[in-house]
Amino acid sequence: MAMESRDKMVAVIEDDESYRIAVQRLLKSAGLLVQAFDSAEAFLNSGRQHDTGCLITDIRMPGMSGLELQSKLNSDRCPIPTIFITAHGDEKMRMQAMRAGAVKFFTKPFDGEALLESVRAALAS
Repeated sequence: MAMESRDKMVAVIEDDESYRIAVQRLLKSAGLLVQAFDSAEAFLNSGRQHDTGCLITDIRMPGMSGLELQSKLNSDRCPIPTIFITAHGDEKMRMQAMRAGAVKFFTKPFDGEALLESVRAALAS
């Protein structure tokens, strides 16, 4: 039985602890189910890919990057609506992410309400 979109988890993958906590608190304050991870590898090892309705990930992280994670999920036939956040974005990187299926690309610092709006849209899709 498929999970309702409101029951789907939002996964936050961010190596910067302060951003990770801030995004997690923002999502929880909006009533969303959220779990945070400090790396793409930690997310993959959690086994939570199939109950994740939206992924918010940094692009540049130690180990696997957000773009590499997106590519792996797509190749594993587990596409998850992905929102990228980055302090080091450029147009080439944004285009690569969007071509691979990203739903939004935010540059830090970003507007919390805009992020929530994007998450809600991803969960509804």
